[in-house]
Amino acid sequence: MSTITVKSLSKTYHHSRQALSSVNLTIESGRIYGLLGRNGAGKTTLCNIIGNRIFASRGTVELDGKPLCENDELLKSVYCMGAEDLLPNYMRVSDVIRSMQMFYPKTDADYAKKLCERFKLDPVKRLSQLSTGYRTIAKVIFAMSSGAEFLFLDEPTLGLDANHRELLYKLILERFEETGTTFIISTHLIDECAGLFEHCFILREGSLIADSESDELRRLAYTVDGKAEDVEAYLSGKEVLSRTAVGTLCSACVKGEPDAVPAGLNLSQPSMQQLLIALTGGEE
Repeated sequence: MSTITVKSLSKTYHHSRQALSSVNLTIESGRIYGLLGRNGAGKTTLCNIIGNRIFASRGTVELDGKPLCENDELLKSVYCMGAEDLLPNYMRVSDVIRSMQMFYPKTDADYAKKLCERFKLDPVKRLSQLSTGYRTIAKVIFAMSSGAEFLFLDEPTLGLDANHRELLYKLILERFEETGTTFIISTHLIDECAGLFEHCFILREGSLIADSESDELRRLAYTVDGKAEDVEAYLSGKEVLSRTAVGTLCSACVKGEPDAVPAGLNLSQPSMQQLLIALTGGEE
């Protein structure tokens, strides 16, 4: 079983803007991870450092104990699909698939063709002829057919309609079951993807604030709602992650296990998206 280990990773851009601050995490092969956080939390920076697209200011990334940075042989095991367009617009989809074999020897051209058929993407089309959604689909196809052991998918649903998103989730599960490929998915459509994630990393302002199995993360907090005065009385002495008030009603996300609840208040488990909002600045 292969493992990517991120140790004390930091990245500072010009003007002293710190995108990542001493991030430590471990990605084991054969699992599906969620990489979550608000815009600017450092998710893309983390993916780009692991994929050797940019360099860290401090810290290391290792694959099975060996540095990934500028290691062409090891980097064949890692594919990073970003939201940005890096390929020349004049290239055809089929041209990209053929050229990928120079960098990813395990590229499965037949599987790429099958994905094109499933998504109804004409492989003869140039990238410049594709809509936003189909450009995303093309990038997903390149990633999933690369043969890399670790696939980082940054915003893989950008521009996709509901039918294409549902197909994408189905294909990810199929590929995972067939090959054991490791997926690290960064997305803002959290509740749609939550069922895929076995483990979640949550970044806030460049720091890792949660590194947990999805089931454990869901048990991290609970939601209480009811009349504002009753909710406020119940919250006394508790760690409140977020609070929302509408008229005379109030809803709060509270960290920990619930205790005895007075009559008139309702308890529920927050969705993954609600929990993320609470953990990353819901009170704002």
